[in-house]
Amino acid sequence: MVSLLSLNVGLPQDVAWRGRTVHTGIWKRPVPGKRMVRRLDVDGDGQGDLAGHGGVNRAVLVYQLGSYRHWRRHFGRNDIEFGAFGENFTVDGLADDQVCIGDRYRIGEAELEVSQPRVTCFRVGMRLGEPDMPALLVAHRRPGFYLRVLTEGQVEAGDEIVKIADGPERMTVAEIDGLLYLPDRDPAALRRALRIPALSPGWQGSLRELLDAADGQQDEAPQPAHVEVGWPGFRLLRVHATVAESSTITSIRLGPEDSVSLPVARAGQYLTVRVAGAGDPAPVRTYSLSSAPGEADYRISVKREPKGLVSRYLLDNLRPDSVIEVAAPRGEFVLRDGTNPVVLVSAGVGVTPVLAMLHQLSGQHAEREVWWLHAARGPGAHAFAAEAHRLLATLPRAHEHIFYTAATPAELAATGAHPGRITAETLAGLALPGDASAYLCGPAAFMADIGAGLGGLGITDVRTELFGALDAINPGVIADAPVPPHPPAGRPGPGPLVTFARSGLSVPFDDPTTRTVLELAEACDVPTRWSCRTGVCHTCTTPLLSGRVSYEPVPLEPPADGSVLICCARPDSELVVDM
Repeated sequence: MVSLLSLNVGLPQDVAWRGRTVHTGIWKRPVPGKRMVRRLDVDGDGQGDLAGHGGVNRAVLVYQLGSYRHWRRHFGRNDIEFGAFGENFTVDGLADDQVCIGDRYRIGEAELEVSQPRVTCFRVGMRLGEPDMPALLVAHRRPGFYLRVLTEGQVEAGDEIVKIADGPERMTVAEIDGLLYLPDRDPAALRRALRIPALSPGWQGSLRELLDAADGQQDEAPQPAHVEVGWPGFRLLRVHATVAESSTITSIRLGPEDSVSLPVARAGQYLTVRVAGAGDPAPVRTYSLSSAPGEADYRISVKREPKGLVSRYLLDNLRPDSVIEVAAPRGEFVLRDGTNPVVLVSAGVGVTPVLAMLHQLSGQHAEREVWWLHAARGPGAHAFAAEAHRLLATLPRAHEHIFYTAATPAELAATGAHPGRITAETLAGLALPGDASAYLCGPAAFMADIGAGLGGLGITDVRTELFGALDAINPGVIADAPVPPHPPAGRPGPGPLVTFARSGLSVPFDDPTTRTVLELAEACDVPTRWSCRTGVCHTCTTPLLSGRVSYEPVPLEPPADGSVLICCARPDSELVVDM
């Protein structure tokens, strides 16, 4: 008989972990008697991180006696008690390789439906004292699963579990889990999974992205043999020209130092430069390409910052025929194809990536409606004014709106610019089309304000480019006051140099006391992104600009070329990572 062996609940608590505090509900304990199972949870239970756990589609977590026996043998442990995997229901039966998404069960007075596998995260490893547990759950095909509550009711340990309906497509929990987390996915299996109405929206979205990527690879025409798609590490490029674009911004044109032509960059991508001579170790910075895709040269445009070590060095020292180390074009802030309107919004030097997009639209003789919104202090600080105006004149459905925050009345009259900043109020007065795709680049506060303003107008497809460190993703960790990135405490480590490009920090790897690049970043207060910490979920995927790594544990699915999973990577050489 399939039965409920243990009913487990626990409220969220703050737990000390690796010098930080995690708010988590992973600690569940068996409780006697009946408990009401409700739409969102079991009475007396709670979740600390509602982004990853809980809610209608993840109301009840199930784990099996068979898996407990498996892990007790695997680890040689007899102290793993019911509730240790964070589950609400410990059951005898309902194996992950037999239960299907959409299966329905009656337990006590409640009726429930299987909605998705467990989401891999570090907290199950923290709870068990086994850091590799998230990867092992997937690799051993024993993730556990969630139930949504169809009919609320009381349950208690000892209740029989009665199956009342089969899920469509008959795809097991283990199969669906493997589709998301394991390599070599079958597109046909992804399509079957997406036909299961009971599969939670989050998993539907993730599997649809994987299917779209697989279909895109199949449909993509092969590249001609002579087209180079990038280059590993850093390559020497030669300065062909420098051009002052405004009182503070100068463009630098870069061409091949050898006979190998430059690959075509996508409009909106950036270059990473390593500037020997500007410091020791050589600092690394990123600059958007402002040139048209397909030009023989790359053009970056650098703003002189009063305290900017790298910008001052570049603008004071680079001359035609100088050479500089450059990593290949990268970045996902790129102009997407389509026929809907495009809104390009920028402030100051943030004009550079959207200018490249404007070049692409002009070169394509686009029939799309194009809105060009740019803010600068005044005409003297307005880089690329004539260039942008000329490009817009080639587009039949273009709209240009310039905003000057510190211009004189005469300058405003001469240029036709609007006085003041771009705000939600000024956006509302422009009659922007609601089906537009918007691309924003500028200071972080500017992008946040403009993004909110566009959202208020019903424009939901809003993409932004940020050159500083990306916002951290540390699920459940209680955030401390932000600290600027810094070398780790103590003496420098003996390992290879690791450069965090966005944070402007280079430090030796502290081998052997530091296990991973992620741990080094955390010791330096570099903002990090992760969830499982074992190479499963790929939340920590980071562009690898230069260097080699090895993995421990080895990820179940390796990252794409040019990327690294920092949560389980160790440097085998000097590294430059885009974080």
